[in-house]
Amino acid sequence: MSEGRSTIFVTGGAGFIGSAVVRHLLGNTDVSIVNIDKLTYASSLESIPQAAAHPARYALARIDICDGDALRDLFARYNPKGVIHLAAETHVDRSIDGPQEFIRTNITGTFTLLQEALRHWRALTPSERKLFRLLHVSTDEVFGSLGPDGAFTEQSPYAPNSPYSASKAASDHLVRAWCETYELPCLISNCSNNYGPYQFPEKLIPHMIIKALADEPLPVYGDGRQVRDWLHVEDHARALWTILRHGRVGETYNVGGRNERTNLAVVETVCRLLDRLQPSGQGDRSRLISFVADRPGHDRRYAIDAGKLERELGWTAQENFDSGLDKTVGWYLANRPWWETILNSGYDTKRLGLSAVASPAARRPD
Repeated sequence: MSEGRSTIFVTGGAGFIGSAVVRHLLGNTDVSIVNIDKLTYASSLESIPQAAAHPARYALARIDICDGDALRDLFARYNPKGVIHLAAETHVDRSIDGPQEFIRTNITGTFTLLQEALRHWRALTPSERKLFRLLHVSTDEVFGSLGPDGAFTEQSPYAPNSPYSASKAASDHLVRAWCETYELPCLISNCSNNYGPYQFPEKLIPHMIIKALADEPLPVYGDGRQVRDWLHVEDHARALWTILRHGRVGETYNVGGRNERTNLAVVETVCRLLDRLQPSGQGDRSRLISFVADRPGHDRRYAIDAGKLERELGWTAQENFDSGLDKTVGWYLANRPWWETILNSGYDTKRLGLSAVASPAARRPD
């Protein structure tokens, strides 16, 4: 990697959002990137096709963020000017069945990263300290479930309802505490549901695209009226880079696309797009939609007010849901080898998260 460029650490850089951040940095900045990722089931280095063309600016560090010694070595070797912390277990259904890994990675991993970042920051010169930033990337799920009106703001109280959201809420609090108590220059972002290219097939949109292409049932949780606010992952990547560079230390910024849709409406739209782009000889794919047992503790509605980010830092989403979903469905149609490799690698498509539900049902991840 180049000695003359600023270096940014991206934890979880082979995951869905992390890889979008790495692609954005490689394509739109001159910084060097160290991708810190232990390469779990949901990671894919194929999600960063530009990496091979930038050997002077990109490096992979295959380590676990719970490994403090390995993190310490990386800080000493690369002397980063910033950290974008995305490494996390994220799938709600998996957290219901196996919360321990979520506690380990999302809480202990964040604690370990904070400790090593603090150690690094304290060893910097005063002028270097002023430039260093750590951005912790979180979720709107920490705020719990909204009623029919309103939106989450940066002042919304925390009320997590799943093991996943509880683990992310805990990590948010750790970051805030390290900023206040130890003066480590941190920022926090809370985002709405992401979608876009290279998303692991357990998530709602790619899951439905792939099942619909195979003419398999499209299981929708409960009545399908749960509302989510959708954010294109490339808009999110731009937002994170903006926050890291221009956000105020100690502040939280909500990132959302202002695209509220019910889960059922999302699935119906996916069906219509596939019918237009790749018609099925069996008829409209909406015939595949079925309703199954709801997820335990399923939050009814999320919505993000991104006004602070828009007003203070000048970020705006470039994709609305219609344009973004059209591009996303087109991407999955054009990039079958990427997701077929995952399916052929032994990925288990059975439904998770039913430990507290009496009747099993086909899987429909959120």
